[in-house]
Amino acid sequence: MGIGDIADQIARVFDDTQASAREMMQPVIRLGVTGLSRSGKTVFITSLIANLLDRGRMPQLQPAAEGRIIAAFLQPQPDDTVPRFDYETHLAALTGKTPHWPTSTRSISQLRLSLRLRPAGMLASMRGDKTVHLDIVDYPGEWLLDLPLLNQSYGEWSDKTLQQARSPSRASLAEGWLAQLEGSDISAIHDEPTAQNLAKSFTQYLHKSREAGFSAFAPGRFLLPGDLQGSPALTFAPLPKPEKPRHGMLYTEFQRRYEAYKKRVVKPFFRDHFAKIDRQIILVDALSAIHAGPQAVDDLRGAMADVLTCFRPGKNHWLSGIMGKKVEKILFTATKADHLHHSQHPQLTAILEALLRDVKDRADFHGANTQAMSIAALRATVEQRVTHQGEALDCVRGLCVDGKEVAMHPGDLPDDPAHLLTPARQGATSWVNAEFDTVQFAPPILTRKRDDGLPHIRLDKAAQFLFGDKL
Repeated sequence: MGIGDIADQIARVFDDTQASAREMMQPVIRLGVTGLSRSGKTVFITSLIANLLDRGRMPQLQPAAEGRIIAAFLQPQPDDTVPRFDYETHLAALTGKTPHWPTSTRSISQLRLSLRLRPAGMLASMRGDKTVHLDIVDYPGEWLLDLPLLNQSYGEWSDKTLQQARSPSRASLAEGWLAQLEGSDISAIHDEPTAQNLAKSFTQYLHKSREAGFSAFAPGRFLLPGDLQGSPALTFAPLPKPEKPRHGMLYTEFQRRYEAYKKRVVKPFFRDHFAKIDRQIILVDALSAIHAGPQAVDDLRGAMADVLTCFRPGKNHWLSGIMGKKVEKILFTATKADHLHHSQHPQLTAILEALLRDVKDRADFHGANTQAMSIAALRATVEQRVTHQGEALDCVRGLCVDGKEVAMHPGDLPDDPAHLLTPARQGATSWVNAEFDTVQFAPPILTRKRDDGLPHIRLDKAAQFLFGDKL
């Protein structure tokens, strides 16, 4: 560690100490919103803010039910270097005359919602109102997939990625990249055109994997490069290790760029944002993975397990602002619960719990408070019972993105999660005696009463778990 790194760490500790002192006067809850692509992070944050500003649909958020939230208002985000979450634009997309889903998260953003509260308890009349700040941090799910790289060398990551690409479930997706790799001389002296071609082909494979419903693909910035597009930090790919790696080889250059990627891209994100979160919600699109098949379910399980090992679960204390925050509460949520009749929500929650059992047990062991539930941040359907071939089916009805109204019964989820997870772990290519369908519903056309936020399923219960105790 150089002198500059030591000075930077000292300055960071000083800044964190000052922030901790300010928070003793006005508490700050830092809520991280995490999830892989298409899990609904943007809609969740938009709906949460809308329902905290207008709390008519939040009966299970205890301070709202008791009438103790006097006012809620948006403030500038506390970090001047982080873009503001574009709440107003996203809300307009969901509530206009022709509503549509907002654009997905493509970079980190932040928003501060301040709540003025009337105190509770026997001595409430002797105490004044208090202010609590809720800082919501949003970042692309692809960035989340980079965190496990911090604990992997280039050789370890290459071996794991190549093995995954050659597996039966992904071999067809990786065919073009692997063919190009086979035709390349990895022991040759590095030249930039070869490096760029291999990186481009590898990136195409990552895009195909995501489109096929898989969850585990890294580096995540290859899919959302932003201003790093074309930089050496994003121009590398996995390679098998030569017998005698030498300076100047393609392998050693890719190894250097991989380490630079971790140092310049992944570590600053972890240090400056991820490590400062003390409450965390993890959004999981389990239904889409189930629809894609057993291999997608097992891939999702592996990806989330890798990512969640990077969390620091546990209890915070008065020195946490200096020594590093721990995640006190973690909420695991299966999103898009409105795609199922409510009678199947317990099965969906049980599948999510089983999917993340190992990491949930680890967080519980270290002192974090964890819970799982099925939610819909914006309810896009209504429930309906229909008769099909003489059999009564519990369905949901809504508008598809193509404008057609449909009633759908996606299939019955098993009461025992093992009926899904066991064949997934065993490498099954399809479900036996089962079929699970999915539809991409459009946002509903809303007519809201005064003081009503957006319609949802269990968003108020999620909010109560995540930060109700701090209010």
